[in-house]
Amino acid sequence: MAAVSVETVSNLERRMTIKVPLAPLEGQIRQRLQQISRTAKFSGFRPGKAPIGLVNQHYGDQVRDEVYSKAVETSFGDAVEQNKLRVAGFPNIEHLPFKDAAEEFEYIATFEIFPEVAVGDLSKVKIERPALELSDADVEKTLDVLVKQRVSYEPVKRASKKADRINITLTASIDGQQVESTGDRGIDLVIGEPGRVSEFDDALLGGKAGSEKTFDITYPADHNPAQLAGKTVTYDVKFVSVSQPVYPEIDAEFAKNLGVEDGNLDTMKSEIKQSLVQEVDKRIKARVKESVFQALVDETSFELPKAIVSAETNRLMQAAAQNLRQRGVDPTQVPMEPAVFETQAQRNAKLRMVLTELVNTNELHATADQVRAMVDSFAQSFERPDELVSWYYADVKRLDEPAALATEENVVAWVLDKAKVTNKKIKFDELMMAGA
Repeated sequence: MAAVSVETVSNLERRMTIKVPLAPLEGQIRQRLQQISRTAKFSGFRPGKAPIGLVNQHYGDQVRDEVYSKAVETSFGDAVEQNKLRVAGFPNIEHLPFKDAAEEFEYIATFEIFPEVAVGDLSKVKIERPALELSDADVEKTLDVLVKQRVSYEPVKRASKKADRINITLTASIDGQQVESTGDRGIDLVIGEPGRVSEFDDALLGGKAGSEKTFDITYPADHNPAQLAGKTVTYDVKFVSVSQPVYPEIDAEFAKNLGVEDGNLDTMKSEIKQSLVQEVDKRIKARVKESVFQALVDETSFELPKAIVSAETNRLMQAAAQNLRQRGVDPTQVPMEPAVFETQAQRNAKLRMVLTELVNTNELHATADQVRAMVDSFAQSFERPDELVSWYYADVKRLDEPAALATEENVVAWVLDKAKVTNKKIKFDELMMAGA
């Protein structure tokens, strides 16, 4: 049995010294060498007939390293369990070369442990639940959005203005180094559509087919993706074409295109309102959930393991790089500093640990019925919901996402039962635009 001593380096850091006797491992080494000898090929010997000494000469060091490495893994796991330590991240293992060991080998494992997570007094927490009663005007606004979503465009010879669709070729550079280019392939943009900084679209006003523009955009410090935050980007743009919007009439044909078979406009508006009720409920729940999560972060204080924050920072950086690739930007050309992601990484790590503690302590894991209800809610928007449900249940791993979301709903309900919850009236536009 390995000898173990544990040293407290800091609040979360531990240094564990473990001595592993070699005698019990020698039998494993001999057994492994005998297995190799049955198939090993050596000049002058038939397979399986080579002397064990020759096998040891060729494979002994390799086998010894494998057995000793496995012993490190096993003894560390046993030591952690015996000392009731919850290891955060991967340990740093240090030891002398295995070949220098005599009767035992010693190694030192340095690692962090998870902190104790104690949630504060949630009875003092104030949560505002958005309250909204849909009106006919809200339905009309949504109908207007549906009309605009079905817009078509016709070419014009005039200069571009807001709501026009322009086709442009574009190159972008930072400090003289190109970071994005459409090449000779034009891309379509609608001037004024959400998702871009307004200064960019403003610079595209007044352009005619065949004209060119060069302009600089300095992105705000809180811009997403973070790699462009605070950066000045130079754009060279050539206008290929300018087209103006043409909107459909709200008539029976329009209603049929929305799925109303008889084209009745009143039925169409009724169905729009029903869909809005579901969407409003979904957004209110999302708002409340985020308020609850923020309260849990604010009301809980503990030291975060550096290893966990580092892992989450790396995850965020990889996600940002993937986002850039999807936008046609080479992430290697955009400097990404870990410090930019650290604040978000700390919040994510802290929230995850708090949620885990609450779920385990208060038995808030989702039940099978709750998971099924979540899957059914996913399937509602599909033409063949039964097929989607079958797909989820065909592989138990696919249920991880709905199970996690259902468990989060349990946490939210648990917190709301303890917190001070008040309803706050909210405007339709404010709710629908948030996070759009």
